Amino acid sequence: MKWVKDEEFIRGNIPMTKFEVRTLTIALLAIEKGDIFLDIGAGTGSISVEAALHEGEVHAIEMKREGVELIEKNASKFGVSIDIIEGCAPDCLPMMKFNKCFVGGSGGKLVDIFDYLEDNLEDNGIVCGNFVTLKNTNEFIKLLNHFNYKNIETRLIQTAVVDKLGLMKGNNPIFIVKGVK
Repeated sequence: MKWVKDEEFIRGNIPMTKFEVRTLTIALLAIEKGDIFLDIGAGTGSISVEAALHEGEVHAIEMKREGVELIEKNASKFGVSIDIIEGCAPDCLPMMKFNKCFVGGSGGKLVDIFDYLEDNLEDNGIVCGNFVTLKNTNEFIKLLNHFNYKNIETRLIQTAVVDKLGLMKGNNPIFIVKGVK
């Protein structure tokens, strides 16, 4: 399996899940062949591309036109198939069953997204979210508990990379939260 480095993705003004966070997120989701994966708030499509490279059937939801275009370009670049839906979650989410879900952006609608997951995420399905704020992290954990998810895990990832000049460039700390339905 080839893990894609950040610089390999086509980028724009949309935030992208960085390599270290992306690889841990995909590992926690345990994406494998045959999985039906939903990426909510897909951004540049970095998580979607990695999931497709792990042979999952990928459905990506993104509300920003630039993001949709970046997902299309990145899917094409890496030769993967991604069903891209332009719109806001949960209103535009497909009425289908899936067993893995990533929440990268919620548009402030985590409660509505969890109501959707209640009907569409299969039993023993995995949901994972990445957050930069404590508020959203805590709300996600509360919702996991409210909906009786099990095996809840929370991690804080802080990464930094040395640039060409030798300066350490820190990335935002990211909370990664996972639960099993």
